Amino acid sequence: MAVTTARHKIVAYMMKYRTSSAREISRGLKMSAATVRHHLRVLLSDGRLESASVRARSSRGRPEKVYSIPLAALGDNLSALSEALLAEAGRTVRIESLAKRLAGESDFKSQPVAKRLNLVVEKLNPMKYHARWEAGSDGPRVIFGHCPYAAIVAKRPELCRMDSALLQELMGALAEQLATIREGGSSCVFAMRR
Repeated sequence: MAVTTARHKIVAYMMKYRTSSAREISRGLKMSAATVRHHLRVLLSDGRLESASVRARSSRGRPEKVYSIPLAALGDNLSALSEALLAEAGRTVRIESLAKRLAGESDFKSQPVAKRLNLVVEKLNPMKYHARWEAGSDGPRVIFGHCPYAAIVAKRPELCRMDSALLQELMGALAEQLATIREGGSSCVFAMRR
């Protein structure tokens, strides 16, 4: 059995059963336990599986690791929901209000600029922006390596305005968008102006 075929079979098995131990996968796919454990290590290391928990065996022996498919790999319907909500709200959506809600209770404005930029990046990265900042001759720039709204931003370009408003809310400074992933760029770039 080819390596990729074995891994595909394990992933397919996991998609069907959601959580399983190495022993259960071995029995279900009629593979040796050693082979299954090897492929599980590889699938864990590349993020296609995760170790969900440890459960005690009903018989004697060590507890077993239980594996599962990561929730992110299972997908969701959030882009369709977001598109529907934005379409339903129409012109009544206030982009600045959305930005304030996303910013939350963050109050970085009293911090020095470099500290503020670091705090902003820390705030944005859990929201899947893959953000970083760099110094520039005309002031700092905030760079988004990923658009978390990529699935709907082509139909909803106002989300780019929301990103600018979010940066302005967090930084307490004007954020001017210089480049956008939506228009074929490799990243979204915002110049922070005083």
